[in-house]
Amino acid sequence: MRDDIVQASSHLALGALVVYPTDTVYGLGADAIAGDSVERVFELKGRSRDEPLSMAVPDVEAALEHTRPTDRAEAFMREFLPGPVTVVVEREHHVPDALTAGRDRVGVRIPDHEVALELLGEFAPVTATSANRTGHASVSHPDDLEPEIREGVGAVVDTGETPGGESTVVDPEKGVIHRRGPQADDIDAWLADH
Repeated sequence: MRDDIVQASSHLALGALVVYPTDTVYGLGADAIAGDSVERVFELKGRSRDEPLSMAVPDVEAALEHTRPTDRAEAFMREFLPGPVTVVVEREHHVPDALTAGRDRVGVRIPDHEVALELLGEFAPVTATSANRTGHASVSHPDDLEPEIREGVGAVVDTGETPGGESTVVDPEKGVIHRRGPQADDIDAWLADH
């Protein structure tokens, strides 16, 4: 697996896309700070440029290099990440408009998956979006990758089956859950208490 991670991080550094496992589904990764790499993700997925992508990082400290969360949002991140949660916070200026669809906020993911975290330790941030064409089913096993996706990436980091599902998307500063998924009830409770 180490060789696969090194190969994937090398592809990311060269501007190529990779498929990587997460604690939900397989993700489509690119250098999240390089606008041209981010554009390749939109092209390969057939995704509207009006729909922002999230970024994946290995830990909260790495997230703080690219975002400006409030104290409340940072406390939330430290409580729920890593995990199947996307936290929406204010981005730093170097995060490209291509990633956020021009918005001033970005979703942050820290997947609770050993191999994903090892890859992110080698190269981050990467785009965090499901490895499928827009409108098609998310992929929880690499055998189910669409041919267009498989052919459009430089590497596939294959760890077999992932749990599936979607992350819970939450804006802790506004106290809003945009998409309910794992841990949503615990997040409701945390938001009410804080």
